[in-house]
Amino acid sequence: MPVVFGGICPHPPIMVPEVGREQAKKVASSQGAMRELSRRLKESGAEVMVMTSPHAPVFRDAVAINVQPRLKGSLKQFGAAEVSFTLENDPALAAEIDARAQEMGIPVVRLEENLLRRYQAGIELDHGFLVPLSFILREGVELPFVPVSMAFLPGERLYAFGAAIQKAAARLNKKVAVLASGDLSHRLTRDAPAGYDPRGEEFDRAIAALVQKADPEGILRLDEELVERAGECGRRPIIMLFGALDGLNLQAEVLSYEGPFGVGYLVAALIPRGPALERSLLEKIRDQQKTDLDEKKSKESFLVRLARRTLENYYATGRVEVPRENIPKEYQKQAGTFVSLKKYGQLRGCIGTILPQHRNVIEEVVHNAISAATRDPRFYPVRKDELPELTISVDVLSEPEQVAGLADLDPRKYGVIVRSGGRSGVLLPDLEGIDTAEEQVAVARQKAGIGPGEPVELYRFTVERHF
Repeated sequence: MPVVFGGICPHPPIMVPEVGREQAKKVASSQGAMRELSRRLKESGAEVMVMTSPHAPVFRDAVAINVQPRLKGSLKQFGAAEVSFTLENDPALAAEIDARAQEMGIPVVRLEENLLRRYQAGIELDHGFLVPLSFILREGVELPFVPVSMAFLPGERLYAFGAAIQKAAARLNKKVAVLASGDLSHRLTRDAPAGYDPRGEEFDRAIAALVQKADPEGILRLDEELVERAGECGRRPIIMLFGALDGLNLQAEVLSYEGPFGVGYLVAALIPRGPALERSLLEKIRDQQKTDLDEKKSKESFLVRLARRTLENYYATGRVEVPRENIPKEYQKQAGTFVSLKKYGQLRGCIGTILPQHRNVIEEVVHNAISAATRDPRFYPVRKDELPELTISVDVLSEPEQVAGLADLDPRKYGVIVRSGGRSGVLLPDLEGIDTAEEQVAVARQKAGIGPGEPVELYRFTVERHF
């Protein structure tokens, strides 16, 4: 088996004796469990460790893999500079995980020193890695180490990323240990750091029970309100861990759980015992996604079907074909359009025209569909085998009208164009995470490279959105 060990580790710095000192005695159960987990890891025969942390540089739409050859870190900021480590990365495994994840349609960011500095992120390992490592290394575990950041992707995509770790390990024929670093609810008591919520304890009980049963589907399907109210940071890393163990028969054991400081600390070991007899959860997820996508396709509007047929024909023949007959009257007009492509809920490409460039809406959609798939600079070009997995939407734009200021904008109703000289930025309406006109204009400025203090002209437009 390529993945030979799985573990769940809490990461409160106070648990480290050099940091917590007398206070560390209050988490003696977690300390003892971490020592036991480390011993089991050592006995597993693992040749390399992969660990996920929610405190490393985190992206909303991509998983980050730290590919720095030498990995350093210390608990200096917690008053224990003597707790410091230097570890070797495993560049071959990191690259293979990247390749397998990209193959599965999961965006990956490779964290190198220059990129970390550009994002003004620390180049050293964060405490999400360092606290578990302080126990693991004390037990004499000396292995290459691949750090992975949690991401704000849907749970199913995080699970698939975990499966990519397993595929990478199999490709390289390496025995890999996968560890999830994360704490449970931060809202267990009245004096908890994130405030108190009575559902925090309920969340922790649920996670502990589901881990003990090795039930990743239950963890994925947890009520989102419960997860939100718990104020946790461990669920996503745990989902990624279970993905790395997909299709395996697991012996799961919760070694310890406690929450003396208002935060839940769970230590658990998951030992693979060969292939599972039942179908893997990843296969179930894929089947459900296909069913959902097929249902969406059956309800696609005229313009969306046009965009899909255009892409299928273009990838099959290399030709751009524009229908000349039986064009509905409402699409014989000229208008700007945007074509958006998504894969498993994540943007895969979006290109459009504010003002029409072609004779009618049909031609506009045809050309923008091909551009969205092949020319969006934010993404690799869409591959032919990805076409069945895409969901498509088409926006038909009204003619832009200039407005006096923010009071004339509504990000739910209007898209915005921000212009300064020869630079312009565009944002469509009703986008997730854009709730105010100020946010909408700020993002459009950023896209155009227009500074916050530079004078601009503002234009608004409406869209007809077709699914």
